[in-house]
Amino acid sequence: MFDIGMPELIVIFIVALLVLGPKKLPELARGLGKGLGELKKALRDVKESVEEEFEETTSDIREAVTDVKKQIASEVKDIKDTGKTIDSTLQEVNKQVETESKEIHKTIESTAKDIEDQGESGSEQTGKTSEDASKKQS
Repeated sequence: MFDIGMPELIVIFIVALLVLGPKKLPELARGLGKGLGELKKALRDVKESVEEEFEETTSDIREAVTDVKKQIASEVKDIKDTGKTIDSTLQEVNKQVETESKEIHKTIESTAKDIEDQGESGSEQTGKTSEDASKKQS
């Protein structure tokens, strides 16, 4: 505690013996022993009190950390669920776009064929009308 070795204690004991005398030294030693005992007890009580407070605080902190972890896990789950929902919605939209695109393509091809067919029949009709016109002239 005070880093006092055996030689220092012997010197202190000899000085105390010379100063106080052999009659008062046992009383002083007894009082000093009781004082040190009370001091140790007080220090032990303080240490236990600090350790209890530390444990309480630590448990409160652990509970708070556990609650935060649960909240984070819940939020992550919600985000994952939202991501899955968005992904499935995007897949549905993609399928709809592909279906609509195919339908539009078919419509365009059909319209193009109709236009070609009308163009060919129109030129045949134009050819017939010019033949009819030449026959009428002759």
